Amino acid sequence: MALFRIDRESSLPAGEVWRRLTAWERHADVVPLTRVTVRTPPPSGEGTVFVARSALGPVGFDDVMEVVTWRPATDGGGLCRLEKRGSFVTGWAEIEVSPRAEAGSAVAWREDLRVRWLPRIFDGVLVAAARWMFGRAVDGLLSSPPPRPFV
Repeated sequence: MALFRIDRESSLPAGEVWRRLTAWERHADVVPLTRVTVRTPPPSGEGTVFVARSALGPVGFDDVMEVVTWRPATDGGGLCRLEKRGSFVTGWAEIEVSPRAEAGSAVAWREDLRVRWLPRIFDGVLVAAARWMFGRAVDGLLSSPPPRPFV
């Protein structure tokens, strides 16, 4: 079990942080060699399924995820739990957004990442690599907003 947690603070309100972190397709902008396809129609919520395809040329894998908990951050905090349902990557991830008393918001990204056929002896290396990669992804998502949908 490669369990890790990433904590960040943002000057942005919780609702905006939530919007940026749950714009699933945008994760491809901040995770190298990855594209994201949402398989279910909008809006996001429980039951939303998306796939992060990571590949270098013809060699790659699909990280299939389903939203199983969806409590958007509107006036208060929000929580999204994803179950990883792929044949290569399994586990879960939780994104929690909370307003801060002073101003802005706090993010807690928790994940239990499992890679099939990778012996548990490598969990420490996996945690270090995942914490670095997902930390950069969260930073990137928070630093640039997704485009607003057309109305």
